[in-house]
Amino acid sequence: MAYTHRFTLDRRTLLRGVLGAGTACVALPALEAMFDRHGEALAQGRPAPKRFLLWFWGNGVRRAQWIPDGTGPGWRPRAELQPLADLPGLREYVTPVTGLEVKTDRHPHHSGMAGILTGAVYRRLGTTRDTIVSTMAAPTIDQVIAQRWYDNPATRAPFRSLEVGVCRFRGSDEGTTFQHLSHNGPSSPNPSEYDPSRLFRRLFGMGVAAQAAAARQSVLDAVRQDLGALGTRVGAADRARLEQHTESVRSIERRLAMESTGAACTTPRAPPAEGYPDLAGREQLEARNQVLSDLVAHAFACDLTRVASVQFSTCGAGTVFWMAGATNGLHQTCHDERSPGAELQPTVHRATVFTMAQLAYLLGRLKDTREGAGNVLDRTVALCTTELSEGNTHTNDEFPVLFAGRGGGSLRSGVHHRAPSRQNATAALLTALRACGDPRGSYGAGAGATSEVLPILT
Repeated sequence: MAYTHRFTLDRRTLLRGVLGAGTACVALPALEAMFDRHGEALAQGRPAPKRFLLWFWGNGVRRAQWIPDGTGPGWRPRAELQPLADLPGLREYVTPVTGLEVKTDRHPHHSGMAGILTGAVYRRLGTTRDTIVSTMAAPTIDQVIAQRWYDNPATRAPFRSLEVGVCRFRGSDEGTTFQHLSHNGPSSPNPSEYDPSRLFRRLFGMGVAAQAAAARQSVLDAVRQDLGALGTRVGAADRARLEQHTESVRSIERRLAMESTGAACTTPRAPPAEGYPDLAGREQLEARNQVLSDLVAHAFACDLTRVASVQFSTCGAGTVFWMAGATNGLHQTCHDERSPGAELQPTVHRATVFTMAQLAYLLGRLKDTREGAGNVLDRTVALCTTELSEGNTHTNDEFPVLFAGRGGGSLRSGVHHRAPSRQNATAALLTALRACGDPRGSYGAGAGATSEVLPILT
């Protein structure tokens, strides 16, 4: 039997073209030609890429509507986790962890924010009004992982990390802990990108000089010749995947080229400078979240980055969740809303349900993005959390933590783990590090330090 050479592609293959005054680069999705015959490792013998996602929302949850019923694989979501169970096939990737406690200083918002992101107490910079000004005393967990992977040529991606924000920052003078999620260290934040059009241009390699031309020309048009040539060399399954990928990129382009009223332009033009401006004084949260989530999913799928942080809403969120019936910012609503019965706080509750639906959208996009024999969520370690338990009391026990994804086989998923005896929440950070291949024996500092991991590691 004659040996037939199998056509293979490097995982980092890019299609390049000229766009206006700049260069357009379109990264490819994970094609069969990039993997071995089992779809588990890359054709060049390297392991398939692993990713880390940090997803954050502000002001906690309502415990009575958050903590699941039952433990292990038979857990049953209550209303605030229901959106993650409603999306077909997603529940088996989600692992709620309850019973944790941030053990560091007890200052409202500041302690939980620093504790759950660094395992240490915040660094106090001063005072303001009746509170403090603070920053992170150490790098946040996303940057610890990003630095380790970027220092290793085998796990380095073009972008060391991506930082994305959805609900805009509505002002606080309490330091970088309130404004930013990702930090390299004290007073060194990595600001989130809130504008989908700027993130799109960054990912597809267009410089400032090309922006005007980019508003009139598709990046896919710029690489059409390379795309056509590649399509003749790969198999039928990869051709179908290429078509799906390019249509997805084209869809994002179309969404970014729409008028703020939602009507598509005949000739695409640059989106508004604000990205998705308020309509009648209301933030377009769902629309902005979806297009930003699509771009994060593309960045992971095309191996443009292996670490992303998404700040859905900031610490002490001032976001007005109008779709939940709110007329004031969430932080103030948490303190002002009074309701009879089982501590429901209906507006706060509906805002949390909406927030979890936005997380479900991104996780669903990762799950639906095929990669080798599985999907991108199979190889992702996602840590999803907030800065306190309940916003009206600023509690740091029963700290809300969700893991999602399987980390390339390093994480058990689809189970509810109930931690014993108010376990140190830094155990979640050490668990994430271990799942990402970091072998260190402990993490955190002072009261936040721990050598314990959660029993969700495989």
